[in-house]
Amino acid sequence: MATTKLPDLPADLPKPEPKPIDEKISLELRHLADDAVLRGQPSGEERCANCLYYMEPEKKISYCWHMKLRILVGDDWWCQWWQAIEDE
Repeated sequence: MATTKLPDLPADLPKPEPKPIDEKISLELRHLADDAVLRGQPSGEERCANCLYYMEPEKKISYCWHMKLRILVGDDWWCQWWQAIEDE
């Protein structure tokens, strides 16, 4: 796979660095993930894409509307609050 070299940044342009808000949000999300047993891989057949709380099952990334999460998650992720989609 060929890589593309990005143009050099102007010398007077500051190097991108995370802001304090980024570090705060990262820490909050890390605690959320630890508390939620949120994992980046499925648990057997249970995955976000086939969970009741996954808003758009046809998308690779979608909003989880479970009251303990309410964040974007991947379709192959899993958490302890996984719930099967009920047949209508």
